[in-house]
Amino acid sequence: MSELRVLTEDDPHAKAFLRHLAVDRGASDYTRRNYEQALREFSEWYQEVRQRLPVWATLSRDDFRLYLRWLGRKDLSRASVQLRFSGLRTFYRFLTREGVVDESPIRSLSMPLQPKRLPRFLTEPQANDLLAGPMREFQRVCGASEGGKAVENSDFRRDAAMLEVIYSAGLRISEVCGLRVEEVDLTERLLRVRGKGKKERQVPLGRPAVAKLEEYWSEVVHPRTAGLPVFLAGKNTLHAVAPLTLQTRLKQYLSIAGLDPEITPHKLRHSFATHLLNRGADLRSVQELLGHAHLKTTEVYTHVSMERLKKVYDSAHPRA
Repeated sequence: MSELRVLTEDDPHAKAFLRHLAVDRGASDYTRRNYEQALREFSEWYQEVRQRLPVWATLSRDDFRLYLRWLGRKDLSRASVQLRFSGLRTFYRFLTREGVVDESPIRSLSMPLQPKRLPRFLTEPQANDLLAGPMREFQRVCGASEGGKAVENSDFRRDAAMLEVIYSAGLRISEVCGLRVEEVDLTERLLRVRGKGKKERQVPLGRPAVAKLEEYWSEVVHPRTAGLPVFLAGKNTLHAVAPLTLQTRLKQYLSIAGLDPEITPHKLRHSFATHLLNRGADLRSVQELLGHAHLKTTEVYTHVSMERLKKVYDSAHPRA
């Protein structure tokens, strides 16, 4: 069977779809990779079962129902199944618009219900401990250096500034790593952020984040030239820091703060939203700050805040 398997780049419809995601929709690398993988996996499954390559325009609802059942037997999480069908569903919407098919065979297919999960977030004291982590680690490294040898601190300054900016502005990891010099206005304390689908939004930046950013730029003698990344991969390079670098170093700072090292940078974004709502921000404003296209996406944070209010009620009300 292996001789039948082809890459999606060799499939004209899949290739056009991936180009559409990149050029027209401005989808992230993460989204494009996941959707391409969804097409690859379905294609390989179809070849194993039908002994031929899938012809997208002729596939039926029964084909995808059978595939759904097969995925169910693989002990995948419901989120993993949903992710695969999200790619296939988006692909068929594209084929419909292009006139390749009249309607999507997945349109009325019932998906396994996704359990509601509240976003995980840090408490305010935990967030403060984490934000202090980079410079605490710098001090520790200095103390451990032999013979009082000087320790390069630009990476620690960068990490401190990145974490402050993520928490201060509620940025996604891709947004903070992709931030450019011309998108930062330190005087007005504003960021111009390019989010999903190349959508731009303006976000205020807190004074602690501005201070950390200025300290970092001073340390690396950042040229502040338009087009350059705000956060550099190293002191002697003008390339942007990679998301994986931030994720790896975050684990180190989480351990220093006594927190779960499996917490991701995205949890700082969750913490940003939750802390704003806990302190009285309205949901619409938080939606705009996060760059959510739909209010429903932001509403999950109201459940987090409600849980806090319930605890306050139960502990404070005389007849709770």
